[in-house]
Amino acid sequence: MEECRKTLSSFVLICSLLIRTISGANDTINLSESIRDDETLVSSGGMFALGFFSPGTSTNRYLGIWYNQIPNQTVVWVANREAPLTNKTGVLTVTEPGILSLLNETNSSIWSTNRSRSVQNPTAQLLDSGNLVVKDADNDDYLWQSFDYPCDTFLTGMSLGWNYTSGVESYISSWRSDSDPAPGRYSAHLDPTGYPQLLVKEGDTIKNRLGPWNGVSLSGAPDLISNSVYNISIEMSNDVVKYRVDTLDPSVIWRTVVTSDGISSRRIWSTQAHVWTAYTRTITDSCDIYNSCGPNGYCDGNSVSCRCLDRFEPRNKQSWDRAEWWGGCVRRADLNCSDDVFLSYSKIKLPDARNSTIRDENILLQECEAECKRNCSCTAYTRLDIRGEGRGCLFYYGELIDIRTLITGWQNLYIRLASSESAAGEVSDNNGRKRAIIISSLTSIMGLILVCLSLYLIIKRKRKEAIATHEAVEPFSENRVKEAELPIFSFSTILKATEHFPSKNKLGEGGCGPVYRGKLEDGQEIAVKRLSKTSTQGVDELKNEVLLIAKLQHRNLVRTLGFCAEGEESMLIYEYMPNHSLDLILFDQTKRMSLDWRKRFHIINGIAKGLLYLHQDSRLRIIHRDLKASNILLDADMNPKISDFGLARSFGGNETEARTRRVVGTYGYMAPEYAADGLFSIKSDVFSFGVLVLEIVSGKRNRGFFVKDDNLNLLGHAWRHYKQGDSIKLVDPALGEAFDAAQVVRSINVGLLCVQNYVEDRPNMSAVVFMLGNEVALPQAKQPGFMAERDLLAYRRYSSSNATNSQNQITITMAEGR
Repeated sequence: MEECRKTLSSFVLICSLLIRTISGANDTINLSESIRDDETLVSSGGMFALGFFSPGTSTNRYLGIWYNQIPNQTVVWVANREAPLTNKTGVLTVTEPGILSLLNETNSSIWSTNRSRSVQNPTAQLLDSGNLVVKDADNDDYLWQSFDYPCDTFLTGMSLGWNYTSGVESYISSWRSDSDPAPGRYSAHLDPTGYPQLLVKEGDTIKNRLGPWNGVSLSGAPDLISNSVYNISIEMSNDVVKYRVDTLDPSVIWRTVVTSDGISSRRIWSTQAHVWTAYTRTITDSCDIYNSCGPNGYCDGNSVSCRCLDRFEPRNKQSWDRAEWWGGCVRRADLNCSDDVFLSYSKIKLPDARNSTIRDENILLQECEAECKRNCSCTAYTRLDIRGEGRGCLFYYGELIDIRTLITGWQNLYIRLASSESAAGEVSDNNGRKRAIIISSLTSIMGLILVCLSLYLIIKRKRKEAIATHEAVEPFSENRVKEAELPIFSFSTILKATEHFPSKNKLGEGGCGPVYRGKLEDGQEIAVKRLSKTSTQGVDELKNEVLLIAKLQHRNLVRTLGFCAEGEESMLIYEYMPNHSLDLILFDQTKRMSLDWRKRFHIINGIAKGLLYLHQDSRLRIIHRDLKASNILLDADMNPKISDFGLARSFGGNETEARTRRVVGTYGYMAPEYAADGLFSIKSDVFSFGVLVLEIVSGKRNRGFFVKDDNLNLLGHAWRHYKQGDSIKLVDPALGEAFDAAQVVRSINVGLLCVQNYVEDRPNMSAVVFMLGNEVALPQAKQPGFMAERDLLAYRRYSSSNATNSQNQITITMAEGR
């Protein structure tokens, strides 16, 4: 009998160990199972694990959830963050009513879940989303879930906000330190007061605000929008108000964390660099600090200092001059309600919406203005939802606070002003607008007649020259001039603006002629491209720009303000770019220090978006044909603008490529098929873009690049490092170590994909924009075209030796940016 008892006892022990082992390998624990300190649950897909851990230098034990397949343990949730275990005796169990409990060595519960009801067969399961749920084993109706009680981490599928039925608010709060997961000083909330917006708080004090939801994004984060990787939404009803992000691409691993220093950032796991990369942060500079400029003031992100909104002035001038900005600004003229007007402000983060109301229905924007105007307490309005044609109204009351400038902006804010301010700017005045339009139209019609006559005489002369050299010139008829729809400037106006073209105002000189800086009578600064009278090229390029760029409207394209053609003078007038061209900064040993990685990556993305617009989204399909660093201009905020469309070509219908008898462009940026055979397409622009990306990362020109005992150009040098797995060595030494390694590696990979030798191997620009903006697996790059300087020399010799008979003669434009 004793032997039987021993055998039975051994059998029971083995079963017990077997049950425990099974539970450790499963994603579920039932009534008969538990999790001890040396055991874990692993979600069905292997993404997450649940178990006990000690954070940082602490010896305390916590029950938590972390990424199971990421080498460095990254904890995303902690159960007993305020009740640590001091030893390894903790046990996680499920009890029959449906409660999950963490027991200490005395079997006392130090942490447990709540429940809305009882079930007969409760079970706890770790899902592959990282959500720990308690439910009835027979269905998926959750009694409790960890996603309702997040810690410092926001994951895909989670929601921030309120469940009004249960009274539960879901928000994330920082750890006290890396070794203590107890709730720290900082937290992130979806505040439903007025209209929903995300707030980061230090205790009860607002530290940062991302702005109200506009149907596409939160106003203060216009680039954080739904795409093919994730979907962003806000649910609003009588029962809930919640902000949610759902991942559409399972290969992308991301999380948003509030750190112990109060910074909220979204991080993506880089499978190449094996690090977490922060790609959005709630605080990037002091302009992101809540209400740093006081009422009716705004923070200028370019200078990181405070300004008063247009038509406002400092409340206390002396304090403002001392940089004591918290007093804010006041209107220059008092409101009187009955005849007030509204001024439009753009590219700003919308003000704090906690003192606002909404009207959620399909109405015209003019109705929003009328309703705001009827209520004397309404100080501003904007669109509630900016998708499509727009929907609804968001009305502000009282002073407007926490405004900053943005690089891009999705919507306008219309601020109430006294009627006396209407003459000072672009204030809504329909009658005045109509009068201005009529006068402008009459002036334009008269000017067009003169322009058509002038251009006709110029083109007639050039046509004769073209016939003599067997070059066809496209007709430039009066109808096509009118089609351009560009304002016309008189020569006398341009003479006055440029001070008669003195050398001190000269910004540079290109193949068509010099470019001058000027200022119109209204104070607007301009750049004037003046066609050289002795130039053998230029008229074609000028007319090309007149006909093409007038139709193009994008924030990453230089805006053409108008043109002038009187007698032998032909000019194009552009917006002035105070930071001139990219090459003047990027390739200057001193100035390049001002281009940190964040600015460089912003420039790369801006060029990509501008090129995507040309290739896909504009009314015409445009191929630039001369994309290079000197044709990328930079505005005051270092936003890139593609310029110089003199060599551009437009395609219609399903046309995607063409061949030219006259190859034009710049060595170092030309695609192989274009330089050799005159064949150009959108993919030849993609090649030029790839060269630009590698130049921006490295700070080196492709042409003239030199490494001792090596005849590779920049493309070949980048390719060699890429093949060796050390692409990071290509980074400009001027950046030091202050760069995002994952973004750099991704940019180099994308750049090499763009400069592939064969057209079909290069991505289109929509794919490029996606790859740059998302942490997805990238295709392997193949050997690029024109890897060495000798490749270019070979083509140069070929073109020179066949200059008389070849149809592929290469003509280089050396135009410098303004």
